[in-house]
Amino acid sequence: MTDPRAFSVTGDYRCPFARNGHSHVVAGLRAGAPWDVTFVPFSLGQVHVAEGDPDIWGRWQDDSGLLALQAGVVVQEKFADRFLDVHDALFALRHDQGGHLEDEAEVRRTLEAHGVDADVVFDEIATGGPIAAVQAAHESVARGQKVWGVPTFIVDDRAVFVRLMDRAGDDPTSSIASVDRILDLLIEWPELNEFKHTSIPR
Repeated sequence: MTDPRAFSVTGDYRCPFARNGHSHVVAGLRAGAPWDVTFVPFSLGQVHVAEGDPDIWGRWQDDSGLLALQAGVVVQEKFADRFLDVHDALFALRHDQGGHLEDEAEVRRTLEAHGVDADVVFDEIATGGPIAAVQAAHESVARGQKVWGVPTFIVDDRAVFVRLMDRAGDDPTSSIASVDRILDLLIEWPELNEFKHTSIPR
C-alpha cells in the first residue's frame, strides 16, 4: 500500500472558501482517500487585528469565529471519531443555516446533533486550554509558512492559499481528484506562484 500523502490545511469556519475546500477534504477522507491530514485552526479575526490593538486571543469572546474553532479543537482531541461530522456541521451552521458561530446555544446544538457531549466541550473551553491551542496552531503556520488566510494547504515548508469555487458533490472521486491536483501543484510545480482567473463565469 502506498504511504499516505501528508498535508495540513488551515480553516476558519466563517470563510466560504474554507467551507468549499474543507468539504472536498472531508469527502475524500470519508471515501478512504490515502491522506494523512492535519486540520489547523486559523483565526481570521487575529489576521485583521489593527496594528497597535491587542491580539484577539485575550479577548476571544469579541470574535465571531473563535468559539467554534475552540469547539472543533476539543472535539478533535476528545471525540476524534466524531470530528469530521462536527467539522462539516460547523461549516454548515454558518454557510447553510445562516447560524451564529459565536452563539453557544447554536454550537451546543450542533455538537449534540452529532453525538458529542457539549458540556464536556464547553467545560474544556472554560479552562483556557483550547484558545491556547488555537493560538499556538495559528502562530506556528503564520510564522513558519507565512500563512495569512484560509484555506491554505501545507506540505512541509511549502504552503499555498487555494480558492475552490465548488463544494464536494455526490461523487467523492471528484473531491479526491481536486485535492490531489492541489497537492501535485504544490509539491511538483513550486515555480507556479500565482494562477488566478480574471473573471468568474456566471
